[in-house]
Amino acid sequence: MARKITLWVAILLLLLIGLAPVISMFAKSLFVAGELSLGNYETLFQSEREWILLSNSFLLAGSVTFITLLLGVPLGTLFSKTDLPFKKIFIILFVIPLIIPSYILATAWFYFLGRSGIVAQILGANVGIFTSRFLFGFSGVLFVMVSTLLPIVIILVMTYLRMVNPKLEEAAKLSATWPVVLREISIPIIIPGICLAGLIVFILTLGEIGVPSSLRFDVFPVESFIQFSAFYNFNAATAAAIPLGVITLIILIIERLFLRKKVFQFRVTKDPMIIIPLGEKKPLFFAAVATLAFIIAIIPLCVLLIKSLSISAYHEALTRSIDSIFRSLLYAAIGATCLTVLGFFLGYLLERKAFRFTYAVDSIAILLFALPGTVIGIGLISLWNTRATNMIYASVAIIIFGYIAQYTALGERIMAATFSQIPRSMEEAAQIVGVGWFRRLFGILIPLAKRGIASIWLVGFIFCLRDLGITMMVYPPAHDTLPVRIFTLMANSPEEVIAALCMILILITLLPLSALSLIIKNKRQKI
Repeated sequence: MARKITLWVAILLLLLIGLAPVISMFAKSLFVAGELSLGNYETLFQSEREWILLSNSFLLAGSVTFITLLLGVPLGTLFSKTDLPFKKIFIILFVIPLIIPSYILATAWFYFLGRSGIVAQILGANVGIFTSRFLFGFSGVLFVMVSTLLPIVIILVMTYLRMVNPKLEEAAKLSATWPVVLREISIPIIIPGICLAGLIVFILTLGEIGVPSSLRFDVFPVESFIQFSAFYNFNAATAAAIPLGVITLIILIIERLFLRKKVFQFRVTKDPMIIIPLGEKKPLFFAAVATLAFIIAIIPLCVLLIKSLSISAYHEALTRSIDSIFRSLLYAAIGATCLTVLGFFLGYLLERKAFRFTYAVDSIAILLFALPGTVIGIGLISLWNTRATNMIYASVAIIIFGYIAQYTALGERIMAATFSQIPRSMEEAAQIVGVGWFRRLFGILIPLAKRGIASIWLVGFIFCLRDLGITMMVYPPAHDTLPVRIFTLMANSPEEVIAALCMILILITLLPLSALSLIIKNKRQKI
């Protein structure tokens, strides 16, 4: 009974904090002047501009997805299946753009390719004009978004290739070369995982506002943000947010019908992975991967470092944003803790299939994660911006609610994977001898799942720390975080100060990862 009550509380919290705001937003969008009406949507879709913005969003999302798959599948295969030198270093370099806010990458490339950027200063103003035209618009946004989201495909391809039974590859290798084995056996087996990576990239690109805003490419999500933040037109902002939610829902239905069962069929194999020798082509592959890593990760980081290489710049940056830095760390820690607790129980629910509607709860969590931050932000405002709930709306609680709504799916999936490695027999044996739910929870489940719990907290901390979309929409006065402060200061602050702020955000984002890697390394050495 105690277990059911605990799981029901977790489910109700997800519904109240995450789903209820979206439903409230949709319901209010159907009323104009207190009467049921589709006027908001008629105004929206009768505008030719809105259709252009929607087509721009689809074009960008489709292009980013295609290129990330084109690059990510070979890179993931190289990192997981071959003897490529310095693989761990390359993986770290490719992952860095994913864990820092995407608009910071856009800022770095502006300092490098803008009309007065580093390239223009070295090669001349005419070259600067050319590179600036490339950066501002579709091509620049495409380049930055590919750099940001490419790690998702790489990581998922590596993960699923490690789950392929090596005996299948060994049998195929008896009559075929390694390229044929990969093309005909290994890659076809993980196609569901590749498609899942593509869907994630498509959805995240579709909801992006930071990079298109920075590089001046008009897309549909920015319209909703502008209607609310610039004109405070709640009805127009809501109407502009709903189509993004509907598109996301359709994509997730496709994933549920065609991919989810196939993806869940993968299981970790205990057989060692077969490593493919690159032979004489090793220097060629190494050079290609090193060049790509240099372009995607090293150049933007070096640009920001060089641009901010001034004590006065860091002094002014800290003076302007020290309060935002502390708020970012505090809110990210609170958000990560809430995500850990909720993700623990929802992950248990998903893996143990405690209720019949387990997958429905999982679908809600994934839907909320896939929704653009602007949609969730408008939903939260719609639900909590009332006189009775002003205590929540005007406090940090509204930001934490946004983090919980958007990122619960991450904790849920991490814990589901963790619980799959914990034998059910241990919990069942304790239950048979009369051990209650909470004693089993604190005596068995939490100690055995401590690595998963630590992983949830770390992932949640990073995502909450780098969040821009939700926080930008809902933060009360004097509660802005560092990503929001940087985004708002970009228009009228010296470049050196903005670069210093970006470096500070990157450092405080990378520090938890560095600490975790040191802890893991020390534990392995003791073992």
